[in-house]
Amino acid sequence: MKRDPRITRVGAFIRRYSIDELPQLFNVLRGQMSLVGPRPALEGEVAQYQPQVLRRLDVRPGLTGLWQVSGRSDLSWEDAVRLDLYYVDNWSMFQDLTILTRTAKAVIGSDGAY
Repeated sequence: MKRDPRITRVGAFIRRYSIDELPQLFNVLRGQMSLVGPRPALEGEVAQYQPQVLRRLDVRPGLTGLWQVSGRSDLSWEDAVRLDLYYVDNWSMFQDLTILTRTAKAVIGSDGAY
């Protein structure tokens, strides 16, 4: 939601520049997440997944992913799932490097972050 009244100015800054994602680096270091992959899913969300969406869980969740660098919050759920499934089906080291580069640009430009 753009201009969420519950978000303070400091909170908006932290979200806009993805500072709130930094604690997940500890999960990457522990091997629970990778740098690139679909976003971690909540148990309640997974229970509501349609069968084809469950393929998102075939890879380790990531700190960043294809949908994050393709529009972030500006994308619909269906578009985010489509991009995640494309990533799962077409994984490559080159694609991961490209996503990491695009992530740096998205964070600096704060594209689609609110």
